[in-house]
Amino acid sequence: MRPKQRSAVEALGLAAILVGWSLVAPRLPSRWHPAAHALGGATLVALTRAPVGFRHPGSGLRLGLGAAAPVVIGVATATALPRVRQEMADRDLPDGALRWLLVGIPLGTVWSEEAAFRGALGTVAAEAFGTGGGRFLQAAAFGLSHITDARRTGEPVVPTVLVTGLAGWVFGWLYERSGSLIGPMLAHLAINESGAVAALAVQNSRARAISL
Repeated sequence: MRPKQRSAVEALGLAAILVGWSLVAPRLPSRWHPAAHALGGATLVALTRAPVGFRHPGSGLRLGLGAAAPVVIGVATATALPRVRQEMADRDLPDGALRWLLVGIPLGTVWSEEAAFRGALGTVAAEAFGTGGGRFLQAAAFGLSHITDARRTGEPVVPTVLVTGLAGWVFGWLYERSGSLIGPMLAHLAINESGAVAALAVQNSRARAISL
């Protein structure tokens, strides 16, 4: 049976572990990233007994789809802007687009991060610091966990941490509101997949234009 109360040390320790893992993970062989991340997220959910809400998905589906729809529309609209198209054209995309879209993003990123940050850390932090404090801690850890990504892609670190932290706050709200990881997973999936598909489409279009 899951303890009724977690200590601040447990919550802060788990947050530190997740941020530390974000520094170690890029050093792993790339083919293992999705599997290692997905397994890590599932293990943390099991250890913390965080609720996933998969047995009663209704509320998570409604909130998740409601959050995902404007994201997809926004990305599609933004792609028409020349500056955004140029940024997408310059984006360094991983090899194996299909594997990235079907495995890397859904399992290696969305499931693993939602399970670890919203599920495990969100649950432990809320028990230690209350709903608001817990959501702040998991959002802050989520933002800090993207420092390595920002440095690798050449994005400014502070804005990346702030924007990602804000996204983590919203994902946390969806999780708390719906009682299910499905809500934040759908919103997170919409952001990552729509951005990936748009970038692939722009780069493929540029490549075809050059070859003509």
